[in-house]
Amino acid sequence: MLNPAGVVVERSDIDSHGAVHQWIGSGAYETPAFGGKLRVNGRVFDDNYRYNELNWLKFPVTGLESSNDRQDRFQTEVGANFKRELGARNNLELLLLHQTEDYSYGSRFRSTPTDFDFKLGKDISETIGRGVFKFRQSETLSWEAGAEAALNKLESKTAFSQDGVAIPLPASNVTVEEKRGEIFVKAVWRPTKTWTVEGSVREEGSAISSDGDVSLEKTLYYTKPRVAATWAPSANTQVRLRFERVVGQLDFDDFVATSSLGTGVITAGNPDLVPEQAWVSEAAIEQRFWTKGAAVLTLRHFALTDAIDRAPVFGPSGAFDAPSNIGDGTKDELQVTLTLPLDRFIPGAQLRGDSTWRRSEVTDPTTGAKREISGLRPLDWEAHFSQDLPQWRATWGVDAFGAWRETYYRFDQISTDKLKTYVTLFAEWKPKPDLLVRAEIQNATARGFRHTRQLYSGPRGANPLTAIDDRDIQVGRVFYVRVRKSFG
Repeated sequence: MLNPAGVVVERSDIDSHGAVHQWIGSGAYETPAFGGKLRVNGRVFDDNYRYNELNWLKFPVTGLESSNDRQDRFQTEVGANFKRELGARNNLELLLLHQTEDYSYGSRFRSTPTDFDFKLGKDISETIGRGVFKFRQSETLSWEAGAEAALNKLESKTAFSQDGVAIPLPASNVTVEEKRGEIFVKAVWRPTKTWTVEGSVREEGSAISSDGDVSLEKTLYYTKPRVAATWAPSANTQVRLRFERVVGQLDFDDFVATSSLGTGVITAGNPDLVPEQAWVSEAAIEQRFWTKGAAVLTLRHFALTDAIDRAPVFGPSGAFDAPSNIGDGTKDELQVTLTLPLDRFIPGAQLRGDSTWRRSEVTDPTTGAKREISGLRPLDWEAHFSQDLPQWRATWGVDAFGAWRETYYRFDQISTDKLKTYVTLFAEWKPKPDLLVRAEIQNATARGFRHTRQLYSGPRGANPLTAIDDRDIQVGRVFYVRVRKSFG
C-alpha cells in the first residue's frame, strides 16, 4: 500500500490457493422427421470453485487478514433444431432452446477486529423460440423472414453483514422477468459477379418487470436496420462495408449485487438498466495468398447511446458502485488478422494471429470528465503456431495470448488489472480415429497478475487520493491432460 506520494505505508505477503472442479456432459441425436431433419441436444455443466487467501501484514504492524470465496454453478441446456426443404427454392428452420442456471456465491473477509460476510444466490432461466423462412427468388436475389421470442427470468437474494450486523444493499433481493420478441426481414442481392448487397431490418420489443427491493415495469422498442456490401474484384481480394444499428442484450448479472471482499469492492445491482445501443460503421479488406493464407484489416466505429459503465447508486447505508447507463460515447477498433501457412518452410506448419486496438470515450458520471470505457482493453492480441505430424498422427504447437489491461472507474476508486503474456504448449496424439489424447502446459512462462487500486476518501474529483493498493500476484504453471473417446 502506497500513499499519494509513492511512499510505502503498508506491506504484506499474500499466500493464496484455489481449486476448481468441473463436470461437463453433452449429447445430441439427429434423425429424419416430418419430411425434414430433427436434431436434439442436451448439456449439463457443474462448476465448483474455492479460493482462500492469507494476507500476512509485515509493515507498519504485523497481523493477519484472511478471505475465503466459494462459487457453485450448475447449468442445464436442452435444444431442438428442425430443418426442412419446402420445394426447390424454399426452406424452413425452427429452433427451441431452454437454459437454466443455479448459482451460489459466498465471500468472507476477516481481519481483527472486523468480520465481513457476503452471500449471493440466484436462479436464472432462458427460453428461446425462433423460426426462419428462406426463399430464393432467383440466382441473384434471395429473401429471409423470421421471428424470435424469448423469456428470461432471474431470482436473486443477497446478504451482506459486518460483524454480524446486516448492511442493506441496493437491489439485493429482486425477481426480474424479461419478455422479448423480434421480427425481421432480410434480402441478399448479387447484381454482378463482383458485388453482393445485403439489407435487413429488425424490430425488437421487450417488457421488463422487477419485484422485490426494486419494483418497476417498462416496455422498450428498437428498430435495427442493417446494410452491408461486398466487392470482390478478384478471387483473392475482397472489400466489405457495413452500417447497422446494434442493440445489446441485458446481462442479468448486472441486476444483482456482487462482492469481492478480498479487494474491498462491493457492487450494487441495478434492474433499471436499458440495453446499450450503437450505430456501427465498418470497413474491411481481405487478401488471400499462398492458397491457404489470408490477411484481413478491419476498421470499426461505434456511436454509443445509453452506454453501460460504472456509476454510484445510493442506498440506506450509503453509496455503492453499480452498473449504469451513463449516456453517449464512442468506440473505435482496428483489427488485423493473419493466417500464414508455412508449408514451404516447415512442412505442415501454420501461424495464425489476431490483434485489436481500441480507443473509447465516455463522460465519467462522477467527475464529469472524459475517459475510456471501464473494462475495455486498449489492446488484445494472440498468436498460434501449430504443426501437423501425420506420420505420427500427432500435432504440436504454441498458443500465446498477449498482455492486457483493464481499468474500472468506480465512484470512489480506480482499479486496474494487468495480465502478462500467457503461453501454452500443447501436443495432440490420435492413436485411433475415435481416440484423442491432448497434453498442455498452460502458463508456461509463469506470468503474473497485477491488481492496483487508487483509493479516494469519497467520490473522485471532489475528494483527494488517499492510498494506492498494489498487489503483484505470481501464478504458476498448469499441467493439463485430456482423453476423448468417441462412440458410434
